[in-house]
Amino acid sequence: MANPGVTNVQQLGVTEPISLLGASEIDVIETRELEKYLVGVGLYECPEEAVSREEVLGRLDQIVKTWVKKVTRNKGYNDQFVQEANAKIYTFGSYRLGVHGPGADIDTLCVGPKHATREEDFFGELYGMLAEMPEVSELHPVPDAHVPVMKFEFCGISIDLLYARLSLPIIPEDLDISQNTILQNVDEQTVRSLNGCRVTDKILHLVPNVQNFRTTLRCMRFWAKRRGVYSNVTGFLGGINWALLVARLCQLYPNASPNMLVSRFFRVYTQWRWPNPVMLCAIEEGSLPIWDPRRNHRDSQHLMPIITPAYPCMNSSYNVSSSTLRVMTEEFQRGREICEAMELNKADWSNLFEPYPFFDAYKNYLQIEIKAENDDDLRNWKGWVESRLRQLTLKIERDTFGLLQCHPHPGDFSDKSKRCYCCYFMGLQRNQGVPVHEGEQFDIRATVKEFKNSVGMYTLWKPGMEIYVSHISRRNIPSFVFPGGVRPSRSPRVAGEVRSVSKKRVNADRSSESNVEVDAVEKGRKRRRENDGSPTKSLPSTVAASNDRILEGFGNCSVSHTKPTVSITSTAMSVGNHALILQEQAIKMDQVEYVNKEGNSLLSEIPSLSENSRSTVNLLPISRNLSAEGVSFCSKEAEQCATDYISGPSAGREASSELHEFEDESGSIQSKDFGRNTMEGSIAESSTVKQIAAEPSFIGRFQNGGLEELEPDELTGSFCNGHPVSKPFTTQGKPTIRMSFTSLVKATGAGN
Repeated sequence: MANPGVTNVQQLGVTEPISLLGASEIDVIETRELEKYLVGVGLYECPEEAVSREEVLGRLDQIVKTWVKKVTRNKGYNDQFVQEANAKIYTFGSYRLGVHGPGADIDTLCVGPKHATREEDFFGELYGMLAEMPEVSELHPVPDAHVPVMKFEFCGISIDLLYARLSLPIIPEDLDISQNTILQNVDEQTVRSLNGCRVTDKILHLVPNVQNFRTTLRCMRFWAKRRGVYSNVTGFLGGINWALLVARLCQLYPNASPNMLVSRFFRVYTQWRWPNPVMLCAIEEGSLPIWDPRRNHRDSQHLMPIITPAYPCMNSSYNVSSSTLRVMTEEFQRGREICEAMELNKADWSNLFEPYPFFDAYKNYLQIEIKAENDDDLRNWKGWVESRLRQLTLKIERDTFGLLQCHPHPGDFSDKSKRCYCCYFMGLQRNQGVPVHEGEQFDIRATVKEFKNSVGMYTLWKPGMEIYVSHISRRNIPSFVFPGGVRPSRSPRVAGEVRSVSKKRVNADRSSESNVEVDAVEKGRKRRRENDGSPTKSLPSTVAASNDRILEGFGNCSVSHTKPTVSITSTAMSVGNHALILQEQAIKMDQVEYVNKEGNSLLSEIPSLSENSRSTVNLLPISRNLSAEGVSFCSKEAEQCATDYISGPSAGREASSELHEFEDESGSIQSKDFGRNTMEGSIAESSTVKQIAAEPSFIGRFQNGGLEELEPDELTGSFCNGHPVSKPFTTQGKPTIRMSFTSLVKATGAGN
């Protein structure tokens, strides 16, 4: 008998779905509650604003048509050609996906003919036309950006306008920019500008249910913003990244309702084996460069690859660093725990969307202050400095060998008492698991100086553009960063919750704040002063970078990793025709008994399942004697096995692997990999996952029927700190390097 809520859908994606299970009556009710919550927090625009956006886009389309005819006439073409000249407006991003909120900007693309240039006509003639219109305000062209853009407000609605100059003499009104032929004989800026529209349209074609996708994406975007992990420029994930992650999840659960998709989002991406890529379709080869870690060294260094589906396929998340990946991984784990608590009616949606207490999470911060002479200079200076903040994170990771972790705040803050001023903050924390010794410290004076020098290379620098970098403690955070300018009292609940990803860590932090050990040096010095009878002094509130003050309070000595221990043996399963089968004999052989809090067994009876089964619906047939908790456990175990199959095996998941990458201004990459234990070996046929026969070639495998998201070598090859050692996606493992603190001081120049 077929399960209720299960429907057959066309397979989308590079693997078969994990589950075809649909929504139950309870899921329908919970989805309505979720949608009601999203409406209550103001994520949907009113009908009047929606109509206003459509009117603005219509007027903008008429403006670019008038502009291209004017350009054509000025270049001396005849009247007939001027009459036929045309340009079109396309939308992309959150507006095209249907997940934009009130006040959000509209990402737009102007497509013009080959005789309308970008520099002279788009940023010249069209800019002049817009500047003369009373409806246009805040007009700000950025012609030297990676993707040249013109920003402005039209009737109060923010517009980001890009330009694509095609190799066509006339732009037809029914032009389909999704065709690859549109990319022939165009410059790189045009390819990047077209990429936004092409990727957005491809996503909408690759999800099984657009409405469920939109509701889930709207939810995840709101969650990411509340938890401080929504920012591509600072090393987290931006709008397109979250859209791709949600779209892949919709492919894995094509019949799931939004509330189910939210829960499974955290379950899947908590188990995902980065740097295995997230892909919605096979990578298409062509004449243009594509993401290919076999051939491109830079691609092989990406830590969290999320690949765009439209040709040319590229990694949309190359900005992610080891520090920001750690923050996002912990947030995924927190979301998973809250969703599990919601299933037991011990939490609700408000718990999931609780804002991240950034200024309570750390004891030490870097404050980056910038100022300029006027608002226009500040806008330009701010955009440049913001684009370089990721480099500061990478430089600190590089110079401290990954022992000092950075958490950049995704937004900026303004002090109303200061003119043309804003600042950024970055939380600093010693890497977890590294012992602290008294009298030891990190010296990042040279790192900060190098960062300031790189910022000072701004080609449009003007007098009055200044930058200051200071180290401040938590108690000295300026009050203007808090709502209303009032520093809130630090509640014990928040103080205990920050920087924790498990209930045990939460309880430990609540009982003692000293679990965050970045101030161990200061405490040791305080104890010594007390023993000597000398007065106790606290760290200064603000230390200007120009004074080259040493950053104190981050004790560290050696790098030492131990082989992880697994308390419960893995449940064996076989993989045949992409169907995952949990075998009863494996459970008996492992002699594992799972019990609930009352001491009752959760697995009272699990009948065997034929290995010849092709069904992906009932991965675990539940007997009549299986309790509700047992059903939940079994389904989660099956999903975890399926996720491991899709994203990579889970052996050694407790071990951490840090790959520290820094891209300098010349484009070269320097990689350092310290304290890394390499565990060689292969998985036998009777282990967790059996090998899937697939094409050994990376590109050939994606173009050939049995499409996978990982190399076959990753199923049977060696592992390094929990990650498969695979040539296409990871670098070769290096010998373990142990450094004493003395060596570390010499390497970083702390003793100078």
